[in-house]
Amino acid sequence: EAGILKIKVRKESNGSFTSARIKTQDKFEFKYGRVEIRAKLPSVQGSWPALWMVGANFPEVGWPQCGEIDIMEQFENKNKVKSTLHWKLPDGTSAEYGLDTTNSTSADWHVYMLEWTSTHIKTYLDGNEFFSMNISGVDPYYPFNEDFFFIFNVAMGGTNGGVIDPNLQQGYIDAMEVDYIRVYQ
Repeated sequence: EAGILKIKVRKESNGSFTSARIKTQDKFEFKYGRVEIRAKLPSVQGSWPALWMVGANFPEVGWPQCGEIDIMEQFENKNKVKSTLHWKLPDGTSAEYGLDTTNSTSADWHVYMLEWTSTHIKTYLDGNEFFSMNISGVDPYYPFNEDFFFIFNVAMGGTNGGVIDPNLQQGYIDAMEVDYIRVYQ
């Protein structure tokens, strides 16, 4: 709408919610670079917006071996956002490392940035670094030296979204809005 991508959450007549997930799998995949995403997050209690990436080899190796880079996720606490990396350990179990930062104006426009090289992954909120992880020297268990694709979505409820506002009426609409995504290599 008006040049803005809106991933809407809508309460349906049966009480369930519908939303969307947009992915670039088999359309745009890349390795290393800087990503800037200008977005505004939904404010409704229970929403779980995410701007993230999954290894392009997901169909062949599955998750978590393909790897996951969460540029931004927002859980139940609407005053924080988090970046997390997920991967498979040598014993076959999954591992993750993530950090959050205060985002007390979640419903305003912010720039979520990823810096990804062969040695590190860093994320930023409005130019301020809040997450960094060394990804060098641990092959073959870190998948972060392969191509990845984007996924943008908003989920509702569950473990990470939390309790959905019980006062929402049928037809209620909220959205994660994305002004732009830029990839520099």
